[in-house]
Amino acid sequence: METIQEFFPGYYRDSVALMKLSSQLARQDGIVSASAQMATAANIGLMVDSGLLATALAPRPNDLVIVIRSATAAQAQAALDFAEAALDEKKSGSAGAPGEPERSLAMAMAHEGGNFALISTPGEFAGAEALKALKLGLNVMMFSDNVPVGQEVMLKQYAAAHDLLVMGPDCGTAIVSGVPLAFANVIAPGGIGVIGASGTGIQQVTCLIDRWGAGISHALGTGGHDLSQEVGGLSMLSALKLLERDPATRVVVLISKPPAEAVARKVLAAAAAGGKPVVVCFLGSGPREPEGNLRFARTLEEAAVLAVALGGGREAEPVRRSPLETARLAALKARLSRGDLRALYTGGTFCYEAQVLLRDSLPGLSSNTPTQGVAPLADLWTSRGHTVLDLGDDEFTRGKPHPMIDPSLRNQRLVKEAADPRTSVILLDVVLGYGSHENPAAELVPVLAEAGQRRPDLVVVGFVCGTDKDPQGRRDQEARLAAAGMVLAESNAHAVEIVKTLLAP
Repeated sequence: METIQEFFPGYYRDSVALMKLSSQLARQDGIVSASAQMATAANIGLMVDSGLLATALAPRPNDLVIVIRSATAAQAQAALDFAEAALDEKKSGSAGAPGEPERSLAMAMAHEGGNFALISTPGEFAGAEALKALKLGLNVMMFSDNVPVGQEVMLKQYAAAHDLLVMGPDCGTAIVSGVPLAFANVIAPGGIGVIGASGTGIQQVTCLIDRWGAGISHALGTGGHDLSQEVGGLSMLSALKLLERDPATRVVVLISKPPAEAVARKVLAAAAAGGKPVVVCFLGSGPREPEGNLRFARTLEEAAVLAVALGGGREAEPVRRSPLETARLAALKARLSRGDLRALYTGGTFCYEAQVLLRDSLPGLSSNTPTQGVAPLADLWTSRGHTVLDLGDDEFTRGKPHPMIDPSLRNQRLVKEAADPRTSVILLDVVLGYGSHENPAAELVPVLAEAGQRRPDLVVVGFVCGTDKDPQGRRDQEARLAAAGMVLAESNAHAVEIVKTLLAP
């Protein structure tokens, strides 16, 4: 086994670009594992923890480091040559007008203007860059994670005092004035504004709204820590003010896991004080009757249904499933072997929503990211009983690309679960849009075909989160997956409904 490493001084690339490059390197001939990251102490530590490096390198935070492990030295060098060519292509392709390069936010403002900054530096530097942007009068989206909570609170308090917005840290999805940012989809413009502490939650709701003929004014992420007691919902409250003033926004949707109790009261009071209809989807917080201009949704799908109805000035109607579905599910259930559910999610919010919807009907449900009423999984790499996994959690992605970018980890787990005779139903999400794999169905179809040949009694249920205008194309992806035998649902909630029907006594 050969391992080589190479530093690229002064080459900065954000984490999404580097995850994609790592994924491309891993697919080269003979490559066992590969990683391209900024050479910070934290990233080097991840490479050591994942076994890619035997010993730690000296940190060089301004440099990019590529580490490749392969069967032969020649294959490692060929992969490194590929990486150098890719980096040089991106560097030359990004060159702007001749002149002095912009080396600071202030220089960029002087040349370009604008009122928005997207920050994707390592977390230890992100807070300082965000503060510089705020002091220049810029709204900020922080894709960066691992920013101390104290810094997050300070930044958001400064932003609120200056009528600015901080999205993040760890904000992976946004749509601002129709422009998709980070992991986001191509959505029709319209009058529904979304504020979410969840990336895939925002993607699910916005994609369903688009599918049902409505559109989005803005989709603003808050970061996953915003509704904690420590942060106090500062970004969600600021975003509510912005959308309340925005003439293009007629309806607002709020998405989150259950906030801290005091924060929930504060957010709901602010939403109720505005004049616009607000749909509240705090997953797992239980059913609730309408209150004034507030409507409460139990699932992401229901949130989209309510938003579309309110945007059209009418009452929402439940989603009606096709009568053909009942007959097909009965036939599938008849051939099904009695056994366990193995849900393999790439989206953390989908995993959370599935647990909330399944915990009362599947005894012994366990997860690597358990919610209330769900048991923690004893061994991350071995499922037991009914299991719902978030494969995008840090435990799985340490030193590796996220499975929405590189589906190989999920595909390997699918093969393992299908080989287990106790597995009866496999549940999957397929997330499209910018940032995601360019053709996830092409990677998944051979795995589904192999599983179907070995286990004709196995049922695979899944859904595609995306739109027809996404680079991958929702309908094309769905057609390929259906042809490979996947039972396709319209949403995560619908997929869980199907699973519950199949596994019901």
